[in-house]
Amino acid sequence: MDDWQPGASLSTLRLRAKLLASTREFFTNKGVLEVETSALSRFGTTDVYLNSVKAGLGSVSNCGELYLQTSPELQMKRLLAMGVGPIYQICKAFRDDPVTSLHNPEFTIVEWYRPSFSMENLMNEVEEYVQTVVGCGKILRYSYQEVFEEKIGLNPHECSLDEIQKAAHTHLDIGSKDLRFTEYLDLVMSEVIEPNLPEFCFLYDYPECQAAMAAIEIDEHGNQIAKRFELYCKGKEIANGYFELTDPIEQLRRLTSDNIERSKKGLPEIPIDESFFAALSAGIPKGSGVALGLDRLLMVIGDFEEIDSVLSFSIKRV
Repeated sequence: MDDWQPGASLSTLRLRAKLLASTREFFTNKGVLEVETSALSRFGTTDVYLNSVKAGLGSVSNCGELYLQTSPELQMKRLLAMGVGPIYQICKAFRDDPVTSLHNPEFTIVEWYRPSFSMENLMNEVEEYVQTVVGCGKILRYSYQEVFEEKIGLNPHECSLDEIQKAAHTHLDIGSKDLRFTEYLDLVMSEVIEPNLPEFCFLYDYPECQAAMAAIEIDEHGNQIAKRFELYCKGKEIANGYFELTDPIEQLRRLTSDNIERSKKGLPEIPIDESFFAALSAGIPKGSGVALGLDRLLMVIGDFEEIDSVLSFSIKRV
């Protein structure tokens, strides 16, 4: 039997070790503190489009149902609330999503938070980090509106559900006509726009309906936009960053809205993380944060097409 063998070659394992070492060196030189938080939590994610992995502990009777983290975000923000300053973490994250060439249910990310940084400041640092570990040149930047208008001819901040639905069905063969506005945006972005992006680029200033945990601002055209960015490298979404929402009332509204949408889709409601909300109410400094997928970045560095090729043991091999 050959299925005992790892997916990654010895040279790739060495490349991974070099990436991890370079990442730690980058943040050490920046004076950013490395932290560790728990991969287990009593709370999963309320995000409608993320599926948490459940993890029970039979010997610990008072814990109830536990979840493996989809990201260390909420616990890292609890550290920010205590005044820890700029922090980063290299860790495993888990999402119960279909296995693809780009997704394994268990994956490695580097996530970092920069109090006092604007979104643009953090984009500059992400660019510097990627240039350091990949060796690429300048990373181009486009607003979400800019690429959407160029490819679809619609302003995503102003168009109606009927308009985006018609545009999506014009460009794509979609079976259902019962999608939400944000679902049509995602389809058009992933199927029409992303394949035509430059090798290395940022998209920024997302529609308000895709804010997640990003702050909302009004741009120079009067549009309500989410201060959020994503990094694309050779056709792969690598990083997702925000100028962080710090208003506890608005955050509670969004988390509650998530659960309402989950119920509409027949998904279980997820209890809101009380400890995170208490930290948010105590006060988290304004600033920006980003999560970056190290497995996908390694795919870019080594020019791999399958995530299995950069992992010792993907879900196919465990």
